[in-house]
Amino acid sequence: MAWLSFAIDYGIIGLLLLLSVISLSVFIERWFFLKRLDVKKYGGSRRVLEIEITRKLGIIASIGSNAPYIGLLGTVLGIMFTFYSIGVEGYLNATGIMVGLALALKATAIGLVVAIPSIVFYNTLLRRVKVILLEWDDIHG
Repeated sequence: MAWLSFAIDYGIIGLLLLLSVISLSVFIERWFFLKRLDVKKYGGSRRVLEIEITRKLGIIASIGSNAPYIGLLGTVLGIMFTFYSIGVEGYLNATGIMVGLALALKATAIGLVVAIPSIVFYNTLLRRVKVILLEWDDIHG
């Protein structure tokens, strides 16, 4: 059963780490894109500009909103595995229970560590998008 604990633990944590890399890479790409953007190039079409500058923002928002739930899933699975181990062993070992529960909670912590920066990334980019659209309105208003 140790393989199951390993799969739950590192599967969830691995997924969260992958999501954090995706979130950071999309943020960096979008940040530099928005920094280099020339609003005047989008002369007559605000819609085309808006589509272009909001591209991929949903990825960061989805990661930020779902990472805590993925972490919580890891915690629930870890707690279920701890209780299963208690049932199989047939006796209560307080040390084993506490270690199992502590390890299960790390998935939620990692989920929050992924979600919080992702939400900050999203809000930072969203603010930049709003400024760019206001600049376009001023130029073409």
